[in-house]
Amino acid sequence: MEANELIISRLDDLKQDIQFVKEHIIDITLTQDDVNSLNEAEKDLEKGNTKRL
Repeated sequence: MEANELIISRLDDLKQDIQFVKEHIIDITLTQDDVNSLNEAEKDLEKGNTKRL
């Protein structure tokens, strides 16, 4: 296989991988409740009531 053919083949593989990721990615939107929970967790961490995983 020539170098150009190999490059094109690998680019095609990458294109397929990217398409797969695009089809399966989840758009995550944080609600105000989520933000409040995160803020509360940060406060607990600062107080030493919990630890970071």
